[in-house]
Amino acid sequence: MRISANKTIFVSILSILFLPTLAFASAGKLTELEITHRMMFLVIQLGVILFATRIGGIIFEKIHMPAVLGELVAGMIIGPYALGRTPIIGFPHGIFPLYGDFPISPELYALSAVAAVILLFMVGLETDLSLLLRYSFAGIIVGIGGVIASFILGAATLVIFSPMLLGKQLSFFSPVSLFGGIVATATSVGITARILSEKRKLDSPEGVTILSAAVIDDVIGIILLAVVMGIVASTKKHGYVDWEHILLISVRAIVVWLVATVIGLLGARKISFLLKLFRQRTAIAIMALGLALILSGLFEQVGLAMIIGAYVMGLTLSNTDIKHAIRERLDDIYEFLVPVFFCVTGMQLNVVSLLSPKLLIFAGVYAFVGILSKLIGCGLPALIANFNLRGALRVGFGMAPRGEVGLIIAGIALSTGFITHDLFAAMVIMVAANTLIAPPALVLLFRSPESGVRHPERLTPAGETKLNFEFPSHQMADFFLGKLREIFESEGFFVHNISRTQRLYECRKDETVFDFQCTGTSLIFTCHETDVPFIKTAMYEAFAAFENTINQLHKPLDANTIGTLIDEKPTHITQGISLKHYITPKLIEPNLKGNTKEQIVSELVELLVKNGLLRKKDAPQAIKAVLEREESMSTGMQYGIAIPHGKTDVVDDLVCAVGIKTEGIDFNAMDGKPSKIFFLTLSPTDKPAPHVHFMATVSQVLDKQGREKILTCKTAEEIYKVLTRQSNMS
Repeated sequence: MRISANKTIFVSILSILFLPTLAFASAGKLTELEITHRMMFLVIQLGVILFATRIGGIIFEKIHMPAVLGELVAGMIIGPYALGRTPIIGFPHGIFPLYGDFPISPELYALSAVAAVILLFMVGLETDLSLLLRYSFAGIIVGIGGVIASFILGAATLVIFSPMLLGKQLSFFSPVSLFGGIVATATSVGITARILSEKRKLDSPEGVTILSAAVIDDVIGIILLAVVMGIVASTKKHGYVDWEHILLISVRAIVVWLVATVIGLLGARKISFLLKLFRQRTAIAIMALGLALILSGLFEQVGLAMIIGAYVMGLTLSNTDIKHAIRERLDDIYEFLVPVFFCVTGMQLNVVSLLSPKLLIFAGVYAFVGILSKLIGCGLPALIANFNLRGALRVGFGMAPRGEVGLIIAGIALSTGFITHDLFAAMVIMVAANTLIAPPALVLLFRSPESGVRHPERLTPAGETKLNFEFPSHQMADFFLGKLREIFESEGFFVHNISRTQRLYECRKDETVFDFQCTGTSLIFTCHETDVPFIKTAMYEAFAAFENTINQLHKPLDANTIGTLIDEKPTHITQGISLKHYITPKLIEPNLKGNTKEQIVSELVELLVKNGLLRKKDAPQAIKAVLEREESMSTGMQYGIAIPHGKTDVVDDLVCAVGIKTEGIDFNAMDGKPSKIFFLTLSPTDKPAPHVHFMATVSQVLDKQGREKILTCKTAEEIYKVLTRQSNMS
């Protein structure tokens, strides 16, 4: 039995949700009652988080701020340091109680870690590999520059403020200072990537530079962490630093990262081939996520961050034909889990610590130094790498947010006893401040459409060409669009809708990639010259299918079989739509003056103009749309009913006008009788509107009893009452 895509995704979400809990329970040898209790707590916490993050995201979007900031602030508000530990009935310690020195439960932290892996895997998928390689030099020098400046300034800040905070003077190479420098180096690629994705700037020069630099930034940060931990461990064990051991740790981390990336990129096609053996797109996406989770765990096992492993796997698949299929199928899991990660990140800020003046002063300076170090350390190298001042500022602020890696490093420093709770709070404040300040600045800098590079490069690949196919009408263009999609998919291509509004599609199969777009009556292909014969052959096959359809239509369709849309006997109203949403007494004309089809249509369109539902200058286009529909087949039904309608870009939603002509006119009705009751509707061309649903409701309202009542009415108000009373019957 086949399982639907939604069920597969649902099962996958449940697995991701409960496996960390079960693993924790097993490791801790908890009783069955304790396991059940902790699972109960987790699902309630998750429900609260989902509502809080959604509300926070909506509020911040309303004030033109990134939704991710709303999710972070939501975490701060509902977290254990604020409302989370407020006692309520059944929960004496609150919904989000403190768990010892760590603010959140291991289960919730595990779920957040999985969410971070999914986030970076999706970021890797959306990375333009060719552009990433093109800007790899910029990414390397920006990443290294950011690490050097952040580490030095971060550690120096702790050295300067140590007498005030700790009552003693620290050296630059003390563990506390070193941890302060490491925390300052980490960049939250997830937060920046989320903003770049929302602004559609992931594939811009600034976007790929930030992503590549952030990965390098985090890798070096993890290596520095390994070095510092090695220094501390070596000092405790031997009384001196074993630099040979430290060098070994550093080399191992770099080699693992580079080797995994190279192997992944070289083996991308084989990995794609193996995943395609699962055939169903949902199964392919789930198995790809499984590979990302496995590689993330292996990276953690060898001393690198899980998120780097996830990014490497995403980058591996970013240039394959299954890229968009994976992203589309994992969107639901992404939308479900990723806000959890940002909310949990916000929960780790101890808002109570903000009451200490000394801590606030240090945290403020530390946060300022954090942003300044990224602007200097990343911005200056960006200027060297062909970016102008605007581009350098974009890169600098894009590298400024701190997040998952910085908090993990700060948590390690706290758990190992190298920093105090106050210092941990200051580090979290620095992370939060940089995360709250940098994204709005980045959004502001991207509002300008001007390029961020001094000498923009030609991004169109050599040998690229365009094919333009013109058709006599929109309907024919739509037919060929649908038929070509069928042909491409039958050939093993993965067809992805890049933009629904622009009707832009991308086709991928192995190394063959081309785009096609439907604009008006044209189909435009952007492809490599070597793909032209294939596209022309596919178009020939589509023409053959069109000819076959025409031949099938030589036998006339019996329109009378469709004319039963209007029933003779009374009908029970079952449709959920209410005519009150579309009709008012002002939109009803009880005494139409026109005597021809064209005059009736013009009179009803003028009624829409009079009531502000249509601009006067757009009236001719609306009339044309309705009359073109009438040419294909009359909308004169039976029993004196006519429902003229058309689709046009001059309206944004369905609009309707009603008219009565008691003596009737010839509307080419299916039963040959005069039409007396007219419902004219206009619907948008490319936006969803309940056109068919509306017509179905009208057909039920205009049963024999409804028609007789309407034709006896004298005023628009009387007709309105009949129509709305009928449509609200159940």
